[in-house]
Amino acid sequence: MRTSYSALATYQQCPQKFKFQIIDKIKAPKSPEALFGSSVHGALKFMFSRDPLFPTLDEVLVNFSENWKSAATKASKALASELAQIYDESGRKMLKTFFKSNPPWNFSVVDTESRFEVLLPDAETQEAHILAGIIDRIDKIGDGEYEIIDYKTNRKLPSQEAADQNLQMSLYHMALTRRWPSISPDKIKLSLYFLKHDEKISSKRTADDLSATRNSVLKTIRQISQSQAQNNFPTVVSALCDWCPYKPICPAWKHLYTKTELPVPDEAALQDALKEYFAIKETDNKNAARVKELQEIIKTYMDAQRIDRVFDDRGYFVSKKLQQRFKYDFDKVREILFANGLADKWEAILDADEAKLKIILKELPSPIRQQISDQRVLSKEFIVLTSSLKPAKLP
Repeated sequence: MRTSYSALATYQQCPQKFKFQIIDKIKAPKSPEALFGSSVHGALKFMFSRDPLFPTLDEVLVNFSENWKSAATKASKALASELAQIYDESGRKMLKTFFKSNPPWNFSVVDTESRFEVLLPDAETQEAHILAGIIDRIDKIGDGEYEIIDYKTNRKLPSQEAADQNLQMSLYHMALTRRWPSISPDKIKLSLYFLKHDEKISSKRTADDLSATRNSVLKTIRQISQSQAQNNFPTVVSALCDWCPYKPICPAWKHLYTKTELPVPDEAALQDALKEYFAIKETDNKNAARVKELQEIIKTYMDAQRIDRVFDDRGYFVSKKLQQRFKYDFDKVREILFANGLADKWEAILDADEAKLKIILKELPSPIRQQISDQRVLSKEFIVLTSSLKPAKLP
């Protein structure tokens, strides 16, 4: 499989979005935020790409404004001129501050927007995968020492712990050591540069960190392969849905967009079922038997239409929700705990109690917690209907 960090991140965020974007290759206009970020990145590449005569600040600002003016016309939602101007001013402000703090002639830039490929063999499946991507900037900062810099235009600053565990930067580290095997892994600095705040958060990676990254990536690739084999890409509803270009065709939201525009047989019956369903829910489920009947009507409709959510005229919705039950291989759990000097934790779950194990998991270091979680096996799964009395935002 050939994949990238962005594809892996998309699958982890929402498998259904991954299917639309990567498998089905459904093209969608980019958001204003994505186009803005690309325009800023383009200006920064321009800033560091000329040597020995670097561009002036004014030239960098002109480069950005021209790129942004062109990009703004391609946004997923038409931008009002006032909003486009706000983005332009924000980008120019960031670039002015960055230029002042980082005059290009003060750095030994090895490459910008550097493309890479990393071969990832999977001993478990006997398959080889290719991980591709682009690194914003690579600097030489000393004798045999290098810094990988990734620009960020978002406002939120992560914690140092989050930066230390950032998967994207770990993959960049792997890419650089593959390109130049002579570089000592401990002499690579990884930096996230947050342009809105003019702040840089740096970290390094150990051999154990990179091994964990490799295992995590291969695990996600196996999950993707399984989803493809089963044609099962579940939706994950979150606050990010409001920024997803596939929302109108997503099984979790499709009905909200199409129920009035494209009425289908049984739509009236569905609306009646939804209204009565929520009326019963609002009176504390006084008629449990009728609720069950209504759920069956709604579920039959959802199955027939192959959608994961249905909405009434107020935006109230009913969702399919996959319920899963896992069991642990306690022999392997025991081996992991004893191998890490945590025999006392095993004593606490001698009765092999799932509830006790969940409590103890919260106390364990993240790597050990992940090892134990990997021993879960699916014992049961089933679909239930959940409901919300907080209306969704109508399109």
